[in-house]
Amino acid sequence: MVVRGKDAATQAMLAESNRYGFDLRTVAVSVPGVVSALNAGLAAAQGDIMAITDDDTVPRPDWIQRIELHFRGNDELGGVGGRDWVHHDDKIEDGRAVMVGRVRWYGRVIGNHHLGVGGPREVDVLKGANMSYRRPAVHEIGFDDRVRGSGAQVHFELALGLAVKRAGWKLIYDPAVAVDHYPAQRFDDYQRDKPSLQGLQNAVHNETYALLRWLPWWRKPLAFVYGLLVGTRLAPGLMVAGERWVRQSDREAVGRRFRASMRGRLDGFRTFCLSGRRARPRGMERA
Repeated sequence: MVVRGKDAATQAMLAESNRYGFDLRTVAVSVPGVVSALNAGLAAAQGDIMAITDDDTVPRPDWIQRIELHFRGNDELGGVGGRDWVHHDDKIEDGRAVMVGRVRWYGRVIGNHHLGVGGPREVDVLKGANMSYRRPAVHEIGFDDRVRGSGAQVHFELALGLAVKRAGWKLIYDPAVAVDHYPAQRFDDYQRDKPSLQGLQNAVHNETYALLRWLPWWRKPLAFVYGLLVGTRLAPGLMVAGERWVRQSDREAVGRRFRASMRGRLDGFRTFCLSGRRARPRGMERA
């Protein structure tokens, strides 16, 4: 388990757990952000499969068993993920989505991991709250430390998933591989669905960089132009911003969000242009 070096409460809880027969190995990390924590865990990992979840989730009792069944006998499988059932007080999000974890040919990223229904299917990206990887598939790639942010570092999963697939591995999403997710408060610049302008800029940077770095060459310009012209509700491109500017009364807020989105796209493009073939991400040296 990876623990922040200054998180005395968690370290005390783990020490207490070990007194009762739980053999938990911990790795301390001081650099902020989820990527540094994951790279520290990856460097210390010794098993063949890394099962990853968050501190605000509770895996279902058969979580490990279902993950193991997918990996067993399928040497081409690099990663497995599943549904995270999102709890809001006494209510559970129970929507249904068939399209999960895909990047459309023109660059639109579709998540929906918390709404997936049906059987197992191949995907492009898994969600950090519920994902597992075969260690050889990620050990040389690592979690990309070029993504920005001081906490959640939104879209780090996209960079990893596309890189693993580019290396020839398959990713599977199975809704039956489930965890219960109780979204905790974030203390960085990306609050859920209401990010600060800097948080939005960081998230757009990460998405743009990941798409440009790992998509096939002919899809890179399509994805970049789609982001600039269309974008999303949270990260509007020219067309979405124009539509919202006409419909909303707070046009100044629309303009600020549009400018942050554009800065993120351009920042992501610059990071892609400057990205080299560094052998291993910083912080992932072998333990």
